[in-house]
Parts: sequence; structure tokens; C-alpha cells
Amino acid sequence: MQKPTRPLTQPPATPSGMEAGSPWPLGAHWDGHGINFAVFSAHAQALEVCLFDAAGTQEAARIHLPSHTNDVWHGYLPNAKPGLVYGLRAHGPWRPDKGHRFNPAKLLLDPYARDIVGQFEWRDGHFAYDRNFPLALDAHDNAKYALKARVLADDMSRVGDAFAPLRPASPVIYELHIKGFSKRNPKVPQALRGTYAGLAHEASISHLKQLGVTTVSLMPVHFSLDEERLATLGLHNYWGYNTLGFFCPDPRLASGFNDLSPRDEFRHMVSTLHAAGMAVWLDVVFNHSAESDERGPHLSFRGLDNASYYRLQAEAPAHYDNYSGCGNTLDIRHPRVLQLVMDSLRFWANDMHVDGFRFDLAPVLGRGQGAADPNGFSPHSAFFTAVAQDPVLSRVTMVAEPWDLGPNGYQLGNFPRGWLEWNDQFRDTQRRFWLHGPSANTTRGDFALRLCGSSDRYQKHQRAPADSVNYVASHDGFTLLDLVSYNHRHNLANLEGNRDGHGDNLSTNCGQEGPTDDVAVKALRGRLQRALLATTLLAQGTPMLCAGSELGHGQQGNNNPYCQDNDTSWIDWAAADAELLAFTQRLLKLRRKLLPFGNHWYSGLTDPLGLHDLAWLQSDGTALQGDAWQNPASQVMGCLIGKPGRSKAPLLLLVNPEPNDHAFMLPAGVWQGALDTSNTRGESRWHGQGEVRVQLPAHSLLLLAAAGADLGGI
Repeated sequence: MQKPTRPLTQPPATPSGMEAGSPWPLGAHWDGHGINFAVFSAHAQALEVCLFDAAGTQEAARIHLPSHTNDVWHGYLPNAKPGLVYGLRAHGPWRPDKGHRFNPAKLLLDPYARDIVGQFEWRDGHFAYDRNFPLALDAHDNAKYALKARVLADDMSRVGDAFAPLRPASPVIYELHIKGFSKRNPKVPQALRGTYAGLAHEASISHLKQLGVTTVSLMPVHFSLDEERLATLGLHNYWGYNTLGFFCPDPRLASGFNDLSPRDEFRHMVSTLHAAGMAVWLDVVFNHSAESDERGPHLSFRGLDNASYYRLQAEAPAHYDNYSGCGNTLDIRHPRVLQLVMDSLRFWANDMHVDGFRFDLAPVLGRGQGAADPNGFSPHSAFFTAVAQDPVLSRVTMVAEPWDLGPNGYQLGNFPRGWLEWNDQFRDTQRRFWLHGPSANTTRGDFALRLCGSSDRYQKHQRAPADSVNYVASHDGFTLLDLVSYNHRHNLANLEGNRDGHGDNLSTNCGQEGPTDDVAVKALRGRLQRALLATTLLAQGTPMLCAGSELGHGQQGNNNPYCQDNDTSWIDWAAADAELLAFTQRLLKLRRKLLPFGNHWYSGLTDPLGLHDLAWLQSDGTALQGDAWQNPASQVMGCLIGKPGRSKAPLLLLVNPEPNDHAFMLPAGVWQGALDTSNTRGESRWHGQGEVRVQLPAHSLLLLAAAGADLGGI
């Protein structure tokens, strides 16, 4: 076996003209007279800045950073200007057994890069070790084809620009992928399709406004890489959950219209959405980086200070804790890594005017602050505390994906007050209730618990019902149409032998598998889609739609199209289901006008006039109580939303997931139909006097409003 080699520890002499500079701010910043460089590394013995030509192909100079303050290497280059292209080289020990992986032959990307130069290609030269002899250093210099950073001028027009984040009072979230949303929209100019500018185009804005969403949640836009395995197979990481640059909008999502940089095109998009009254959230990935596990490349963090940036196994520091499933886990416990996350979030809020963040695998952020439990999750961790006291970030919306792959990784309901959380229990319960029937062992009690804010998860922690983000389809899993069209995943195009993604859907109500011309099957699928949409958008909590759900978007049964950057994932606007779109628009108008549930917990108690704030009914009009909640023989139920605490007229929500129509005895009063999901557009002209029976169609939901409710314009 080849013996490990020792890297050069003495860098070249510092050229004259480099001054001491400042250890803050981190990264490379132009002050109008020169550029200050500041790079964190607690274990490096020296750091160099390497300067390149504008194309980033020819190395022009190596400059030793002359100063070292509190683990930050820094220097100031007078007369240097924006546009300067640079990379970093770190000198230090090659001791993987101690967690150190320095190799100055490898050019490294500044973690604080605002603009990234180059097209990444997988090459052996990106690896610090000989891939045939893992203990041996690889001495090949990769500078010519490594990614570099470009120094940008700060936009002085935004200095002092007081940013007030948009926080809609009753948000309706619309999750979308920048490229997939507009790539196939014929109303968007072809040059703009699939880009930031495409989302900002009037055709996109018009659709979102007419639909009635208040908040656009963007899938990752940080600079990311395709994994080596995907690149070898000719596939791409379409979703983008593989970040390398936490301060850089991905240039692949930019059109370059009006000669705007990716950064300015993103800013234009945000300002356009704001002008239309919509908030903008980003899906961010701070649980891991694109450098993968110990067999991965040296691109940035690993080469600068592996032992600081990553969580290493305590008994085997050559290996990584892998709570992300992607090979590594960023160590948010380290103050400088925490600073990186906080600086990135503030950059996107302050400079890019983003209104909120959705955190992928968020428990990683709250893990292991104490020696007694280095892996445990706490809502009082340093990260959550830092966010809560931050004058900028405490004002924006924070949303958690409340699970990771670490010990006790499922933390739904355990995040700090004020945080929203994706509620997968709402998703799974509603799917079973509407699609699988009594065989799924989902009862009326389960349905009601999720419909009304999941009190078992949130109320005990003094959380509000709105903290529950309710959804039945997201980017991850079957689309809404595929959910009611396929019993099994069809992921062969991902080239993983159909083993990836979620397990089988086992949807017994959906009829035959895949596309069909059978009128009855198509009608049933439409009815199920509408019932799921209505349940999601009328439930107590914060609803989320996945882009395309309102259009009948399908992915041919692929429930994990993370690597399908093609027609599989892109919304086909030409095939949009106009009736389903009209239904969803009507549904959201009803939500805005009637506000079925308030953002408070209901007691079921009565006021002095004998009116319930919330009452549950069986189909014969009697109270639903006791063992009847868990009776699998019947799933038909009603929910009377009345007073106290409700200023609007009472509402009655009737639910029938069963395959046959049911008669339902209405409470006393005069009732009018507001929504009927058995109708393709949700229209209902029913009007009647209680106590009478109303016919409740199979696989459907009815919303009735008491006399006096204003249904005008719906």
C-alpha cells in the first residue's frame, strides 16, 4: 500500500502590497478602495488567495493571507476591484484519522462566495486523495477546472433600505420549482421560461393571483451540484437539495434578460411578487453540503477545515455522522458554522428581500449542544436561540421539515413557538381516509384530529393551530393526480431499480393503474382530487398546495423525480385541467370569505345561548361521541362550526369518504350550499330548511353556510 504523503506546510511568500485587513466580514468584500478577504479555519496552518483571469482559467497570483485573528485568516488587497476572480488554498495536516483533510493542491471555493464562476465537471482531480489509494494524497492541481468565486460590488442603492417582511394574516402556501413552473408555459416568452424572470412574468403572476395563493415557497435556489453518480448516468439533481454555495442564487435558473446578473434577476422576481402582494419563502438546505461522505471531493468546506464544518464520528473521525442521508452533516454546534448559517439567512432576507425560509431536515439544526446528549434535539438549541433574538430573522417566517435521519429524528410539534412545521400526519391521515377506505384503519377521530390543527402535536406545547402546515402532496412523493391514479411507484427512469422514493401507495379507491379513457374511473379520480383539495384548504392550520395540483399535473407515477429535469417534472400547461383549476379558485375564495376555522383551539363547549363553538355530528344528526369516533363501520360525519369565538355565520362541513351516497340530517336552521366537491367546479345551489335530510354524495365533501352568510362573488 502506498504510504500517505505530507502536504506542503510553508506557502509562498506574501507579495508586497497585501495589507493586514480585517477578520470581518467573512468572505471577499470591496469597500470602494480595495478588497478585504476573511476566511475561517481553526486548523489550517496557512491560507492563500489565488487570483485568476476573468474566465477563471489562468492562475495569475497566489497571495498569502498575512493575518490570523480568532481562527480567521485575513488580508486586504488595495486597489483591487469588483469582478476579481479568486479561489483558496489551505495548508495543514493530512490526518483523516484526526479529522483533518488539508491538501493545498486543491483549489477551494470560498464558503461566502456571492457569485460562482465555472461549470462544474466531475474529475478525479477534485479529490484530495488518490482514488486507488485512499490514504495517499493526490498532488494534481485542479485549479484550471475548479469552481471559483467572483467579487461583487455591494448594491449601495439597497443600503438603508428598510425591509419589512410580508407575513400574510392567513397564508396559503404554493410550493414550486423555479424551472418546472414556467418551463412549458406558452404564455411566457420562451427565453424566460424556467427562470427567475419566468416566475416574474405577468402570465405567472396572473395565475398565482387568480388562484388566490398568498405565499410562494421556492424549492432550493442556492448554488448546487449534481451528485457524481447522477452525472455518470447522464442525470441531473433537478430539485437542488445538494448545496455548495449558500450565498449564491443558482445561475442555471437565470435567463440573463436585460443583462441582469442572476442575483439581480432574483431580486427583480422577488420585488415583482411583492408588488403583487405575495410573500416569497426559500427552501434552504443547511443539514449537509455537496461534498458527500469521506469518499467525496474537496470543493470548499472539507478542504478549509473538515473538523470544524462537519460532524465527525467521535470514535472514528475519518467518518461522518450522516443525519441527512447524503453522506455528511454540517456541524451547527460550531460557532463559525452557526455564523455561516445565520449570515446566509440574513443575506437572503436583507439583501434579497426573502420573507421566510423552509428548512430541509430541520432537526439537524437543533441537535447536540450539550455533552450529556450530543445528538439530542432541543427547541432551545443555539440556532433557535440565535434566530429568536436576531433583529432581522426574528421577523421572517420560519418553517421546519420536522424530521431527519438521526436518533429520535421525528420532531413534529417540538419546534419553538412561532415556527411552522410540515405536518406529514395530516398528509397521511387524509390520504388514508379518502383513498384507502376503512381497510386503512383511519377513523373519524383520526380525521377530525388532523382537520382541526393536530392538537395532540401542537396545543400541548402552547403552539397555535396555524403552526401546522397542512398538505396532501408536495414536491416529495406522488403528485395529487398520480396519488389517485397509481397504486405503485414508477421510478425506473431514476435508474435505481425502482427502489427509491416512498413505498407503494396501495390506493384501493383509484381503480385501474395509470392513464385511462374510462369515464367512470376519470370521474372518480376527479372527485377524489377535489375532496383532498377541499380538506386541505378548509382545514384548521396553514394550507400548502404543490404547484400543478390545481392543474392536474402528473409525473407518470414517478414519486421521486428529484433527478428528472425534463417533461416528467415540468408542468404541462397545455394539458391543464380547466375544471380543476376553476374548482381550486372557488375553494380559495370560500376560504378567504368564510374563514372556516380560527387560529385558536376549540373547546366544544357551549355559550349561555346554548351554541357550540365546534360540534361533531353523525349522519342522523346526533352528537358524535364516545366509541362512535373509532367505529370503522362508518366514516360519514359532520362538523358544525359556530359560536362563541366566531363572528361570521355558522358553517356545516359534511364529509363522506365512502363509496355510496348517504343521507344526512341537518341541524335546525336555514342552510345554503357553499361547496360541493362532487361537482367538477365545486358549485352548489342547494338551499333548505333544517331539520331535513340532505343527500351527501359518495367520496365528497359539502360545505353549507347558515342563512346570512355572504357568498357573493363566489
